Amino acid sequence: MRQKNISICIQSLNEEKNISLMYHKLKKIIDSFKNYDFEIIFADNCSTDNTREEIIKLAKKDKRAIGIFLSRNFGPEASGHAALYQASGDAIIGFGADMQDPPEVITKLIKKWEEGYDIVLGTYERSEKSLFIALMRKLYYRVSRKMTSIDFPPNTIGFGLFDRKVLNALISLPEKNRFGRGLLSWVGFKRAYIPYKRQERVNGKSSYTFFDYLKHAERGLFGFSYLPLDLMIYSGFILVILSFIFIVGYLYWVIAIGNPIQASIPLMLAIVFFGGITLLAISILGKYIQVIVEETKRRPMYIIEDSINIDKSKLHHG
Repeated sequence: MRQKNISICIQSLNEEKNISLMYHKLKKIIDSFKNYDFEIIFADNCSTDNTREEIIKLAKKDKRAIGIFLSRNFGPEASGHAALYQASGDAIIGFGADMQDPPEVITKLIKKWEEGYDIVLGTYERSEKSLFIALMRKLYYRVSRKMTSIDFPPNTIGFGLFDRKVLNALISLPEKNRFGRGLLSWVGFKRAYIPYKRQERVNGKSSYTFFDYLKHAERGLFGFSYLPLDLMIYSGFILVILSFIFIVGYLYWVIAIGNPIQASIPLMLAIVFFGGITLLAISILGKYIQVIVEETKRRPMYIIEDSINIDKSKLHHG
C-alpha cells in the first residue's frame, strides 16, 4: 500500500529569523513519524527581508521543502491558500512562520486525524496584550454567531489539520473574496479541537494591523450574512409607518386646532436622523456590491512569481 503523505503548509511574511529555527523544530517532529511521508510548503507573501533566501537555502538541502513566492503581497489570506492549493498530502496542516504556534502540537493534530476526524483545529489560550483588541475579538465572535448561519470557532487562526476531502471541498468553492475560517466552518465535516498555549514572538514583529482585523471581520460578515440587508428592510418599514403616523397626527393638529406646531429644531433633527440612516443603508449596500464586483472580475487570489522543488507546470495560480 502507498504510504500516506502529510503536507505542512506555512505562510510567511518577513520572517527571515524564524524560518530556519522553525524548520529544524519541524524536522525533528516529522522525522519521528516513520509511517508517513511529509512535504513542507513555504508560501512567501513577497517578503522585503531575506525570508525568500532562507527558504531557498532550506529547499536546496531538503527536497521535502517547497518554496512558493508570490509576485506581491496579496493579503494575509492569499499566502495560506497558495500553499494549500499546491499541497499533495492526504492530510494538510496549516501553520504560521512566526513561531507562535508550537510545532509540538502537530503530533496531537495527527493523532486526532488518525481517530477519524476530518478537521482538527488548534484553539489557542493567550492573554491579549491589548485589552481593546481582546474585547473587540470577543465582540466580533459574539456578533458573528448571531448574524451568520455558521459558527466561527473562536480563538482559531488557521493552525490545524484537515483531510484531503476537506481541501478538495474548499478548492471546489469558486469565490475569490475568501474568509478561510468561515469557509472551513461552512463545508462541515467531523471536527475536533486541540487547545494549546500560544507563544509570544521571539523574533520580528507582527505585520497584522488593526485595519487588517477590521477587513478580516468585514469579509466574514459580508461573505456569510444577509442580516444587514434584512435589518435595512425592517427598519425602513418601521420608519415609514412611524412617519405616516406623524404626518396624520400633524395634519389632525393643524385642522382640528388650527395652530401649526413650530418645530424647526425637531424637523432639523429628523432630517439629520433620516439622512444618517440613508447614508448607512447606502454604505451597507455598497459593501455587498463591492463583494459582487470583486467576484465578477474573476481575478486570481494570488500570482506565483517563482517556486523551488515543485513542478512549475502543476502550479495553481490563484
